Amino acid sequence: MGSSHTVAVFGAYGHTGRFVVAELLDRGFVPVLTGRDAAKLRAFAASLPGPEADVRPAAVDDPAALDRALAGAAAVINCAGPFASTAAPLIEAALRAGIPYVDVAAEIEANLDTFAHFADRAGAAGIAVIPAMAFFGGLGDLLVTAAMGDWTTADEAHIAYGLSGWHPTAGTRTAGTVSRERRDGRRLVYGNGRLEYRDDAPPILRWAFPEPMGVRSVIGEFTMADVVTVPSHLRIPEVRTYMTVEAARDLAAPETPAPAAVDDHGRSAQTFLVDVVVRSGGEERRAVATGRDIYAVSAPLAVEALHRVLTGRTKTVGVASAGKIFDAPAFLRALAPHITLELPGVTGAADPAGSIADLPSTEAPEAP
Repeated sequence: MGSSHTVAVFGAYGHTGRFVVAELLDRGFVPVLTGRDAAKLRAFAASLPGPEADVRPAAVDDPAALDRALAGAAAVINCAGPFASTAAPLIEAALRAGIPYVDVAAEIEANLDTFAHFADRAGAAGIAVIPAMAFFGGLGDLLVTAAMGDWTTADEAHIAYGLSGWHPTAGTRTAGTVSRERRDGRRLVYGNGRLEYRDDAPPILRWAFPEPMGVRSVIGEFTMADVVTVPSHLRIPEVRTYMTVEAARDLAAPETPAPAAVDDHGRSAQTFLVDVVVRSGGEERRAVATGRDIYAVSAPLAVEALHRVLTGRTKTVGVASAGKIFDAPAFLRALAPHITLELPGVTGAADPAGSIADLPSTEAPEAP
């Protein structure tokens, strides 16, 4: 265990990694820049303010190099995809170093692997391993957990992503390709308490987002990492995720450019609204988060998680999702001003989206 202020960031020069490093610096941490490309690490280090950053190149297939990269660090945040290749070696290195591990993986299969392969060892070592601590997987899980409140079980959880658009990074495209290859082009749905593979096209539905977004067309069963994180600790047999059609089409189009910065923080103009509805019997609870730039907001999610682990504000150890290891409402409130929240109230029985109607599914973009 190293200095409580030193944090290794693997993939530090990547799009999300840069946001994570900036967030660490803003909060008084000392980042160690690590990753697979030495030249990119040095160039990124030279662009940072203040004293020269510690640069430690490391390949994921070189355990000794990974050990050197993590030496003296209090924790590691993995921002480098595809996580199918990087997560396991980095978790192994974190376990050898005896330090907590956080990643921002949106890859469903990589997150499943983390729970399957490391739960026993991380738990026995008393080390926190938190996968999908990002916009997809982490934020949705926290919102569902907060919406559940005192419920111990629910019938359904619905997570609708209202994105103004989606300019994917190169890493997002690569991760999507890896995931599709691993599932042989099929898509995943979480229903009846398990993941199910399907070959048909996802439906196009209508989702009534809170104003000012209002009713939008969404891709139904646009399955994201929430189908791993939420069921890992909550008794909800149906977990469904949705994506606005415009954003899904952006993601599917090969000509869509990468995100472009429009402010001094490097954020894009993209806005998001995450609308969570949990149903149990005749009752419904809702939680909503709004903000800007899904990649940028992953940084405060990951760094807040790390800070809470290092300061002992956790409810368990081992491999755990955000909703299980943290006090969800307190964590969400700590994200201000990065997100604006509407945390749950109880309403009468209602359709999970206010008004969902099937539309022709022939034009549905391919889910990741």
